[in-house]
Amino acid sequence: MVNLNPINPLSQIDKTANIKSTGDQKKLMEVCREFESIFINTILKQSRSSLNAEGLTEKSYARQLMEELHDEELSKEMAEGQGVGLARELYKQLSRNTLKPALSESDGEEESAAVESVDL
Repeated sequence: MVNLNPINPLSQIDKTANIKSTGDQKKLMEVCREFESIFINTILKQSRSSLNAEGLTEKSYARQLMEELHDEELSKEMAEGQGVGLARELYKQLSRNTLKPALSESDGEEESAAVESVDL
């Protein structure tokens, strides 16, 4: 049976617990992309809920479920690659504190090179 649970942000919290070395850059970027996907999904849900619920057809449970699944997949797809930029900025901020404490704000070129070296 297919698990149709929505994205659970609380299940993602422990993924950042063990990020300590530069070898974990991809792991950190994955977590940042997942956060961006959750954020985009929330925006899509709120946008859809603000629309007039009365359309041409009655909104059934099946339609609501299909829209939620569509929004979830769309948010994942939007977060892939360059995304909307949130994952990249989160990665830059978090990598300062967790991956390379030696990077300072004056090391902007090194930092941007490190960000670009991770698969965006």
